[in-house]
Amino acid sequence: MIAVDTNLLVYAHRPDMEWHVKAAALVRNCAESSALWAIPWPCIHEFYAIVTNARIFRQPSPPEMALHQIGVWMKSPNIVLLAERPGYWELAHRMIEAASIRGAQVHDARIAALCLFHGVAELWTADRDFQRFPNLKTRNPLVQPPT
Repeated sequence: MIAVDTNLLVYAHRPDMEWHVKAAALVRNCAESSALWAIPWPCIHEFYAIVTNARIFRQPSPPEMALHQIGVWMKSPNIVLLAERPGYWELAHRMIEAASIRGAQVHDARIAALCLFHGVAELWTADRDFQRFPNLKTRNPLVQPPT
């Protein structure tokens, strides 16, 4: 199972983003394929916060449009939404200590821990900060096509 990070969701949603066409096709393929795919809950929240933010976009996505997009992804019959469950914190704790995570880096650590906790084979992301977590396989499918 692959998981999709926030940045790819934002690119897929926003036609004004440089990587929009490619990201939209990748996310659509995930949603329409028969293979399981995942979005960590923190990525859903971050997606909404980013695309509706007037400090980031001159014309942010209207809240109803962003919520609709999330709803479309959630209707995919093969989506898995990654959430914390008993046993998650022990893994997150070890990862935070091992990578010397501080401050805002905890957001990425949370996503990485959720992916590993749920058995994600690969996280698709354009964020190189996930390289802090050597046990998590990552790929930027915008520049490294999935196999």
